[in-house]
Amino acid sequence: MTLSPEEADLDRRDSDTPEVSADDDVPTGFGPVLRNRNFLTLWSGQIFSQLADKVYLVMAIAIVADSFDTDGGSIGGWVSAITIAFTIPAVLFGFLAGIYVDRRRKQDILVVTNLLRGGLVLALPPLLLVAGQSEWATLWGSIPVGFAILLGITFSVSSLTQFFAPAEQAVMPLIVKRKQLLSANSLYSTTMMASVIVGFAVGEPLLNLANALFNGAYWGREAVVGGSYAIAGLLLLLMKTRETKEDFAESDTRFWQDLKEGFGVLKRYPKVRNALIQLIVLFCLFAALAILAVRVAEVMPALDTDQFGFLLASGGVGMAIGAIVVGNFGARMSYSTLNLVGSLGVAASLVGMSLTTMQLWPCLASVASLGFFASLVAIPMQTVIQSETPEAMRGKVFGLQNNAVNIALSLPLALAGIAESYFGLAPVFLALAAIAAASGLLSKFVTSPNVTI
Repeated sequence: MTLSPEEADLDRRDSDTPEVSADDDVPTGFGPVLRNRNFLTLWSGQIFSQLADKVYLVMAIAIVADSFDTDGGSIGGWVSAITIAFTIPAVLFGFLAGIYVDRRRKQDILVVTNLLRGGLVLALPPLLLVAGQSEWATLWGSIPVGFAILLGITFSVSSLTQFFAPAEQAVMPLIVKRKQLLSANSLYSTTMMASVIVGFAVGEPLLNLANALFNGAYWGREAVVGGSYAIAGLLLLLMKTRETKEDFAESDTRFWQDLKEGFGVLKRYPKVRNALIQLIVLFCLFAALAILAVRVAEVMPALDTDQFGFLLASGGVGMAIGAIVVGNFGARMSYSTLNLVGSLGVAASLVGMSLTTMQLWPCLASVASLGFFASLVAIPMQTVIQSETPEAMRGKVFGLQNNAVNIALSLPLALAGIAESYFGLAPVFLALAAIAAASGLLSKFVTSPNVTI
């Protein structure tokens, strides 16, 4: 196949990078990765940034409850608006952010997006105070100006996150050797799961403690969240990558051309395409699980409906354990084998859930098992995308990944509850199990030999 000059240049740049060589005689496991100062800097920044991301939504809902609760009335509409403002930028800006990431130094994007998010959060208290004391305290007769400000800042923070996410993924292969990416992604995934558990499980007590530490000042929680973003940005200033400003010639963004090039990578690199499909299927299964967990908690005698978080938290614990196992021992197996074992394990766990919806501990064990096996899919597949995508195209591909995953999430979120109401929990879990098993088997045995990961 004849490559265009631009495609040939991409191949040349990719092959020139030291982390791409699969034959590098480098040690694997967590030890070498943890001795990599640049990775430790990135990882430290990720810890603060991920925690702030997860706690922000809890903080925004707490602000709504404190400031916009109307005489004990329902705040469901306010909370829904905040949630939409927090999630819709992922669909709107995912690919555009990826284009921008490919045209700028990733470290600059990581630093600036964190500092800007920190500044926006820290600006909330004075802005809300001024809005509450102004003579024009409402818009269109009923919407508080303070709520409009909170909505705008939530949208802005989430939009900046769409630039941070692909830059974070794209910078990993620049600072970690290819054969160590699996361990690095395991630590990354462990941190992500831990931030989900901490953010949603103890976010409210953490913010209340922050207010108490600030002697009851109403801005204590904003100081914690905004300060976490700021610390992440300052830490990432210390990271060193191979990038220079000369690597990025100034040029106009060509959206349709860039979109075509992004899809072109998926066409030219079937390993990347296959890995992306596996991740989309996995995230769809987890989106459905998030909806079905509420119903499981409702029907299970040992739980109240609002305790569905225990089920999701057990899945996070399983993923963290799986990430540790993959990081230490995953290099002994091919990525395709890990994906197959993980997919079949996810399927078996979903079958277990279908049989244990009335029993607390067996159900928790099934969800934890599902999380464990899901890590055997997610971590290797993310590593494939990082290592096989040409360096100059990583931002576009990760932007496409964010877009595809977030769009794909909407379907199970809409259909899982409806399917359960018609068919019941057990049949839906069994159907999801069949999808998981089919995805793994198709990836391993149906794709052509040259696509094997």
